[in-house]
Amino acid sequence: MAVPYGRKSRSKSRMRRAANMKYSAMSYVSCSNCGAPKMPHYACGACGAYAGRVARPRIEE
Repeated sequence: MAVPYGRKSRSKSRMRRAANMKYSAMSYVSCSNCGAPKMPHYACGACGAYAGRVARPRIEE
């Protein structure tokens, strides 16, 4: 029967986990309705449009 290797140190475990936690820059696309930058698959913050329709009315301040 196989015997497991010795215990790994805390730094080795954390280095292994850190390789999968790298952050990437957020991508932006332009709104098809008003042209403002927005995140993909989100309603536009400027006009409230999503997928060719107004998903939420714009809040006037």
